[in-house]
Amino acid sequence: MASAGGSLRDAWEEQAENWATFARTGEIDNAFWLHNLPRFLELLPPAGRLTLDVGCGEGRLGRVLRAAGHRVVAVDGSPTMARFAAEAEDSQSVVVADAAALPVCDAVADLGIAFMSLMDIDDLEQTIRELGRVTVPGGRLCLAIVHPINSAGRFDDETAESPFTVTGSYLECHGYIDVAERENVTVTFHSEHRPLEAYSRALEDAGFVIEAIREDAVDDEYAMRYPSIARWQRVPLFLHLRAVRAG
Repeated sequence: MASAGGSLRDAWEEQAENWATFARTGEIDNAFWLHNLPRFLELLPPAGRLTLDVGCGEGRLGRVLRAAGHRVVAVDGSPTMARFAAEAEDSQSVVVADAAALPVCDAVADLGIAFMSLMDIDDLEQTIRELGRVTVPGGRLCLAIVHPINSAGRFDDETAESPFTVTGSYLECHGYIDVAERENVTVTFHSEHRPLEAYSRALEDAGFVIEAIREDAVDDEYAMRYPSIARWQRVPLFLHLRAVRAG
């Protein structure tokens, strides 16, 4: 769900320009450059015939993948996000489409990626089914999300020893909003909290078998560089998962 009764897709279209500025300005999004991206890349299989990037945003992950030899087709539901991805230097093939109705033929991708997008997508189950439809048997799906523990609670403050409290129900799905303000750039994140079981059941129903799950703690070097991140050495920021499409 999104604010004012709208869809998550509409909410992210409204935030597209803010997000592009946030994502492309230096190390404002230091969690991406110093933690989330390097750990996620460790989980990926080698480049194959086609990598499908679902929920590509302004396209930064696709650019990294192309540099590593992947043939990338990117999809985003926000027309503005897709335009940013298509117009960037080293542009990629980008399609504007609902992730729950991918305009892609059956069994054409040997790697599907949903990097930090599934918690921002309205229909999780149908999106995962679509990813199963377009992935070849034996192909992989790699995803990164805000860790469900993260989205279910909060720290009391930014100190390294701050208590973390689960607020409300971890098991119930609910919409939430986060606002990030850094270096005069503000972006509002509209997302849906879902427990881990919601993701695992969706994968099971779509014919995926989970191969690997990672809850990497923030490392000491990152925490020393950005002291306010040290509390995330005790609670995971993100969850990374790799699954294989059953034959």
